[in-house]
Amino acid sequence: MAVGILIVSHNQIGTELINTARQMLSCCPLPTKVLAIGGKDNPASIRRQFETELKGLDQGNGILILTDMFGSTPSNIACAVSDRDDIRIIAGLNLPMLIRVLNYPNLNLDELEKKAISGGIEGIVCCHHTGYKL
Repeated sequence: MAVGILIVSHNQIGTELINTARQMLSCCPLPTKVLAIGGKDNPASIRRQFETELKGLDQGNGILILTDMFGSTPSNIACAVSDRDDIRIIAGLNLPMLIRVLNYPNLNLDELEKKAISGGIEGIVCCHHTGYKL
């Protein structure tokens, strides 16, 4: 059993990121779902869909929720379950973060949370001619 991944994002950001990751990796080694939130979506309906996605991903090893931006509707919805011990929430989703997570499907929830953060941070690089890395 593996950690489930739930991407909660604005519009189709999460869908495009997971589709790109699948294309790059030729597979998706972890159970993954995307909850896309549009500006006109009904908040109550989104919350119900969020709970349904969590239940569907729960295999007993926890769920890592990745959101695109802290303080926005997707992260606010995710943070509603931040008190659960079997869930970790990371905001600031980017492609390097997602690729890093998917490259370590055998890690436990705490280890996968650390990989997500390191992948996101280390994926930000200044591409100036000096090769300076932040």
